[in-house]
Amino acid sequence: MKSITIKGSERESVGKKATKALRNAGLVPCVVYGGEKPLHFSAPELSFRDLVYTGAAHTVKVDLGEGKLKAIMQDIQFHPVTDKILHIDFYQLFDDKEVTMNIPVRLQGSSPGVRNGGRLLFRKRKLAIKALPDKLPDFFDIDISKLKIGDNIVVESLLNDDFTILHPDTTVVVQVKTARAAIVVEEEDDEEGVEGAEGAEGAEAPAAGGADATAADNKE
Repeated sequence: MKSITIKGSERESVGKKATKALRNAGLVPCVVYGGEKPLHFSAPELSFRDLVYTGAAHTVKVDLGEGKLKAIMQDIQFHPVTDKILHIDFYQLFDDKEVTMNIPVRLQGSSPGVRNGGRLLFRKRKLAIKALPDKLPDFFDIDISKLKIGDNIVVESLLNDDFTILHPDTTVVVQVKTARAAIVVEEEDDEEGVEGAEGAEGAEAPAAGGADATAADNKE
């Protein structure tokens, strides 16, 4: 997984007055948990642009001048009116200790079911996984080029020895459902005598039911 370096300074004072002074100076107060004790530091708000305002997942190298430590962002607080970053919590990474992280899902290809009028439902845009830091993937890339009307892709098909996916195997990540006026197209087969079987499969596809959303996240 790609890493972003955040250069900052360790905070000597963590009181409300000191925190307010940091924010007025364009700095973001932060804390890193997971080590022997919490590490408080601050860094310019612009330093977090590529970490916060992106759909990708990244690890972080916190550089305070006397050494670097690896971490992941755990929580972030924004101002309710201005959307300025108020505070960020990080969790320290260790090479031999597994960590839990949400990994974005990317869809690859074009679904024939959608081309024939079906609705693509993007159920899980991120998947929570547990892995060692050097085994964390950047994305889950899912090929939808064979998804016909009524088909879906579930977590079970994404399992990997490098990490554990923290969702049930039957969790649907993406699916194509029937929409009104959808056209079910039978695939040609070189073997003779299979047209009847394919026709039966095509007849069942409309029973999958309709859906309103073209892309939706169903949170558990």
